[in-house]
Amino acid sequence: MVTVKRTGPSEDTGQLLYTPVLKIIQSKATIISIIFILAGAIALIIGFGISGGPGLAVRPQLSGACRGLGCREPAALCRNRLPPRLTRHIQTREGTTEEDSVNVTALLGNLVAAASAGGAAGRHSITVSTLTSAGNIGEDGILSCTFEPDIKLSDIVIQWLKEGALGLVHEFKEGKDDLSEQDAMFRGRTAVFADQVVVGNASLRLKNVQLTDAGTYKCHIITSRGKGNANLEYKTGAFSMPEVNVDYNASSESLRCEAPRWFPQPTVVWASQVDQGANFSEVSNTSFELNSENVTMKVVSVLYNVTINNTYSCMIENDIAKATGDIKVTGGFLPTP
Repeated sequence: MVTVKRTGPSEDTGQLLYTPVLKIIQSKATIISIIFILAGAIALIIGFGISGGPGLAVRPQLSGACRGLGCREPAALCRNRLPPRLTRHIQTREGTTEEDSVNVTALLGNLVAAASAGGAAGRHSITVSTLTSAGNIGEDGILSCTFEPDIKLSDIVIQWLKEGALGLVHEFKEGKDDLSEQDAMFRGRTAVFADQVVVGNASLRLKNVQLTDAGTYKCHIITSRGKGNANLEYKTGAFSMPEVNVDYNASSESLRCEAPRWFPQPTVVWASQVDQGANFSEVSNTSFELNSENVTMKVVSVLYNVTINNTYSCMIENDIAKATGDIKVTGGFLPTP
C-alpha cells in the first residue's frame, strides 16, 4: 500500500495588490505669507520714491511698510519691526538716498526668490517603485508599480513605456485609459487597476504574455505633487507545477515527476527528507519533449531506488521560475489492482 501526499506551489504567483498610506497634503500658508511680504516691499519702493523726488511724507511711508509686514498696530509701535536702514530712511524727509534704494531693491529680490522657491515646493520628484517579475507565456502577467498616493485622481497620469517600442504600452489619465498612442503590439492586452490608482497602485495587467514582451519597461507617474519614474526588467518564459506519482510501470521502486510546460529548458533536482544533501543524479533520468507550438517543453523525470517512510521532492528551475512537487511514501510499492 502506498500513500501519496502532495503539496501546492512553493510561491504564490497571484496578483499583487498595494495599499500605500495616503500622505498629508502640503500647506500653502508659507506661500501666502510671502505674497503679503512681497506686496509690502513693493509699497515701500513706491513710497520711498526710487524714481521720484524728495519731500515725501513720513507717515504714509511708515504705514505702507507696516501694512506690508502684516502689522495692525499704530505706526509708531510698528516702527521697531522695520529693518534699521529702512527706519532711518523713513525718518528723513529729504527723499531716498542711493544706498537705501539699493537696500530696498535687494530686499525685494530676496522676497521674489523666496516666493519662487515656495511655489516650486509644490512640485517635486515623487517616489516610484517597481517589482521585477516574470511572465508565463500564454497567461496573464502583472508588471508591478507603486507611487506616492494622490487623492486627486484627475491629476494622476500613468504611462507605461517599453524600450524599443514606437508607441506607449499603456496610458491612464484624467481618471480613465487613453490608448490613442498605444503601440500596436499591446493593443487589447493591457489594463491598470483603476480603482486602486488613488492609493498609489500603477501596476499593469498584461494579457496573453508573449516571448517578445520581455524587455525593459518604465513606469512614469505624474501627480499634482510632482513626477517620477522607475524601470522594470520583465522576463518571459513558461513554467508549471510538477506532479509526483509512483511509477508503477518501472521495474523497480520508482517515482515519476511531470510538468507540462517549461521554457527555457530547466534543470531537475531530486531531494529526500531522510537523505538530506544526497545527490540523486545517478539514480534519476530526466527527459524533455517539445510541445506542439514548438516553444515550450514537457518535463519528465524518474527517480529510482526509492525507499519507504520517506518524503521526496522534485524541484524544477530555470532563470524564470522555480517550482517544487513533493510526495510522501509509506508502505510497499505494490501496484493498485
